[in-house]
Amino acid sequence: MKSPVYLNAMRAFEASARHQSFSAAAEELSVTPAAVGQLVRGLEEWLGTALFVRSSAGRARLVPNEIAERALPDIRAGLDRLSLGLERLKEASSSGVLTVTVSPAFAAKWLLPRIERFQSACPDTDVRLDTSLKLLDFQAQRIDIGVRYGAGTWPGLAAEKLMDEEIYPVCSPRLALLKKRPKWREPRELARETLIHDLSVDSEAGFASWSAWFANAGVQKASVQRGLKINNSAAVLQAAIDGQGIALARSVMARDDISAGRLIRLFPEVSFTSPLAYYVVYRPEGASLRRLAAFRDWLMREARASGSR
Repeated sequence: MKSPVYLNAMRAFEASARHQSFSAAAEELSVTPAAVGQLVRGLEEWLGTALFVRSSAGRARLVPNEIAERALPDIRAGLDRLSLGLERLKEASSSGVLTVTVSPAFAAKWLLPRIERFQSACPDTDVRLDTSLKLLDFQAQRIDIGVRYGAGTWPGLAAEKLMDEEIYPVCSPRLALLKKRPKWREPRELARETLIHDLSVDSEAGFASWSAWFANAGVQKASVQRGLKINNSAAVLQAAIDGQGIALARSVMARDDISAGRLIRLFPEVSFTSPLAYYVVYRPEGASLRRLAAFRDWLMREARASGSR
């Protein structure tokens, strides 16, 4: 088997084993399922042994056999090193493209208002922004670096804390005026208002909810199930700006809107720090790439400048 075919076959085999599907591997590699199957079969013929068994439980899927399972860690490590080597060659000729993944809300409320400063500092680096709430596969999707919100542990990724954040209720100045805000003398009184719920990452253990905020404020058994529920933190804040109700805001997202007077913070004396935080994440083997390191350091400086760390 010639070297280029061998490398392509290794990629096809690794992707098929990870997805347990020729079709999903083909989508990742931008080829047809038939091409992936042919590459894998060619590799099996060259090796003289099968690499997969087909599971008949439920939906048919490819399952790596014992031989394949033993080899996969070394193959993945080798492909990672090859990918890094190619990145270094690319850097030697130009700074190239930096692919960054963040959530849509973090992009809208924090990153995009600041990204011009990075582009001014590193004009030779083109930022490609991938906004997604999904936990992307950095290797498969060719992601260089990202910002994730959580407890700080993601398999296969290095994570450096970027920002902690506080959780508090906010509303528009107009709504506060209409509701004669002085009547909100105690946190429990908010439970009678229309509450806006952020469902963007509510599956993450520890993600702050209205129930948790009320409990922290000393309000037991507050009825908070009703209200407006939105799965995007930026849209949650926009609904509050538009006077649709009272939102439970995340400070990193809401800080600029509060500074601009679009939102006001309610009950600032109630302190509630989220157990989750923002982390800069990247594959450890890419840590020394110049453009990645430059973007990571810039993120850290911006976080310090905004008083968010």
